[in-house]
Amino acid sequence: MAATLQMNTTKWSLNSNQSDVLIKARHSIIAYISGSLNKFKGSIDIHDNEVEDACVEFVLDIKNQESRLKNIDSPVYLNEYLDSNTFPNITFRSTSFQKISANINFLKGNLTVNNITKTVELDAQLVNITTQNGIRTAVFEVTGEIKRNDFNLNANAYHHTNGISLGQDISLIATLEFVI
Repeated sequence: MAATLQMNTTKWSLNSNQSDVLIKARHSIIAYISGSLNKFKGSIDIHDNEVEDACVEFVLDIKNQESRLKNIDSPVYLNEYLDSNTFPNITFRSTSFQKISANINFLKGNLTVNNITKTVELDAQLVNITTQNGIRTAVFEVTGEIKRNDFNLNANAYHHTNGISLGQDISLIATLEFVI
């Protein structure tokens, strides 16, 4: 008779106050969107310090003046490469999680930018698990490149960005903190 393996998997909840997103385009155009006033929710399952499953959803209000949105070292504003006047939200909802190895994971989901929804595949990695003051936290990072043309964003907005040429892609880096 075969012995049954017992897996000790723990479900962790997303801490939206400690989660954030970085949006970056070519030529040092960087926008930091903090999590305190945006909507993050989700969970991850961790077994033996490895992610077994993940479910992530976020809504970023890029027009909200209270969101501590910051452009770093750039004369170009976020609004000039993401149409925040017409479509102020960026949303992502995961549809699947694929674990390849301990360090290679993919999070697939629906990303909506500029009111256009596309299925994207993002890299996902468990960065660290710590315990402080009796609270266990896990930091999970999701990264990916988004093609500007897929979302009808002007890929070379030279005349709209004070003469700075923008790249074809936008980098999306989400740092998500989960607690148990």
